[in-house]
Amino acid sequence: MFREKALGTTVPVTPIEHAVFDSWLKKEPADIQGWVKSSGFSAKPGEISLLAGKDGKLSRVLFGVKDHDGFWDYASLPTALPEGSYRIDARMSAAGATAAATGWALGGYRFERYKSSKGGKLPTLVWPARADKARANAMADSISLVRDLINTPAEDMGPSELAAAARAMGRRHKANVKVIAGDALLKQNYPTIHAVGRASDDAPRLIDLTWGRKSDPKVTLVGKGVCFDTGGLDLKPAAGMLRMKKDMGGGAHALGLANLIMALKLRVRLRVLVPAVENNVSGNAFRPLDVITTRKGITVEIGNTDAEGRLVLCDALVEADSEDPDMILDFATLTGAARVALGTDLPALFCNNDSLAADLEKAGAAVEDPMWRLPLWRPYRQLLESKVADINNVSEGGFGGAITAALYLQEFVRDTTPWAHFDMMAWNLSAKPGRPAGGEAQALRAVFAMLEKRYG
Repeated sequence: MFREKALGTTVPVTPIEHAVFDSWLKKEPADIQGWVKSSGFSAKPGEISLLAGKDGKLSRVLFGVKDHDGFWDYASLPTALPEGSYRIDARMSAAGATAAATGWALGGYRFERYKSSKGGKLPTLVWPARADKARANAMADSISLVRDLINTPAEDMGPSELAAAARAMGRRHKANVKVIAGDALLKQNYPTIHAVGRASDDAPRLIDLTWGRKSDPKVTLVGKGVCFDTGGLDLKPAAGMLRMKKDMGGGAHALGLANLIMALKLRVRLRVLVPAVENNVSGNAFRPLDVITTRKGITVEIGNTDAEGRLVLCDALVEADSEDPDMILDFATLTGAARVALGTDLPALFCNNDSLAADLEKAGAAVEDPMWRLPLWRPYRQLLESKVADINNVSEGGFGGAITAALYLQEFVRDTTPWAHFDMMAWNLSAKPGRPAGGEAQALRAVFAMLEKRYG
């Protein structure tokens, strides 16, 4: 993917911002001007023109970009250029060089675990001058980890395999990983995690990772780890079940962000909680109108077994809050309502702390990793009222579904604890440069940028 030094055959890639294309072209030699005009190249973002030398070999690449320092601008190159060695022929800031290298690395991402015939060799890039290699590698590795976990089918990424992936990551970074599995969840008072996952042959479990010095600020990540969601006894139709291997995308995000935090040694006391379950159908599956007493003691009536994500998260959130952390950040592929409101590319942000929300939104805009804040609208809390329990896990009707789901989770976090909840798709329906169809990390870079600004 990268090389340290240029070779004699290394080809320069000249990035050209579309806005200054005309002025750039006037300064080029007549043969370049002639080729560019005759080929129709106009430096639109992502547009490429290959120039041959006198020997007929590739001698230069012209490449249209929106911004020299843009994160995704260089992501299209690894799959668009012929095999060989390349270098970016431009002066770049340190941040821009790092972003370009990261974009290049992500542009070469492939999920080929199940392919008999692998793709061919990709081109290599000479590390751009001033690029932070450790940062670029850590960012690309962490996003690729999220994608790999989500893309892996549930047959090979059930609760036990997700726990194994967390243990492997913990060993790499010398973190402590504890896993509570099966009936031990009941003994240690995680009843909703157990209820949702007990119908699967792969026992439910709570993954608990800790890392960092105890004296550093406590940051706790919680991720929904529903490794496959049939909907339970409120069974999904076939179309609704098709992508449910991605329903552990929140857990993948929590682990991917943890990998990035640990790799770059952010000064925090990190804890990661991932309730990992399969929401399956069996004789012991939990039922509609069952009442479960949660870890917090709140009783919840099951209005729908397909609203299981908030059930596994609520026990984990109570445990997260028990340590008085500086903040709790939870990630979940929680509701279709959020996708209806914001589409598939824009995660919904719910937050009980305006300062934290502002920092997250600002970071997202700065690193091209957006999110959109939706309200924790308290009047909608009444929609979760139950006649037989303290709360229902769903509201009647589909109105404001993302908001009512967030309000349910808010019941399990104290108002004094800064908390942000991300309701995300975690999936690309179609390919974009550096973002192939399939599992995707969303808001991960933004959250890390916020954490780095506060604790870096």
